[in-house]
Amino acid sequence: MAYPQDAGAAEADALEAGDRRALQRLLDELGRLPGIGPKSAQRIAYHLLSADVEEARRLAEAIVDVKRLVHFCPVCFSYATGDVCDVCASPVRDRSKVCVVGEPRDVSAIERTERYDGLYHVLGGVISPRDGVGPDDLHVRELLKRLGSGEVLEVIVATNPDVEGEATASYLARLIKPLGVEVTRLASGLPVGGELEYADEVTLGRAIEARTSL
Repeated sequence: MAYPQDAGAAEADALEAGDRRALQRLLDELGRLPGIGPKSAQRIAYHLLSADVEEARRLAEAIVDVKRLVHFCPVCFSYATGDVCDVCASPVRDRSKVCVVGEPRDVSAIERTERYDGLYHVLGGVISPRDGVGPDDLHVRELLKRLGSGEVLEVIVATNPDVEGEATASYLARLIKPLGVEVTRLASGLPVGGELEYADEVTLGRAIEARTSL
């Protein structure tokens, strides 16, 4: 026979178990984020536990809003909130130049230099046989279609200076040069094996200004 105090203790144990499950679920979800290890996940989780409900609600709403409002630009495949991204929609950008990058975050890295005034094209990755990524998995066809208008005079290949990035750059050069469009590559100054996302503005800006033909 269960006495009232026994029932209360069981309910408390169940509540504590539920709390532990909720916390573990949060830790599991945070741990799936890139660059977040178990210790970082714990720090973030405990910060959220100590925060007030309003702060947690703002974070949750920001995540939901960015998934609801942000999409890929149908022209360059960078991030956009309107019909097209701000760069593609801008009337003052130089439309004779297209800078080809691997990921949308690379667009942000180059924009921070304030040295480039052309358009972009995001491949959505790089050629990587090891990862099963080939040219057909990237936005290469869409790039060639953009070049068909004759408006673009130069394509700047700004893939990362690693093995996959260099292979992608060489592949694009072989496709684009027969079209009569100049193909250039970011100049040295970026570390081999590095990523554009982590390059400082000065180094990346100089690399853009000193780009060379492929």
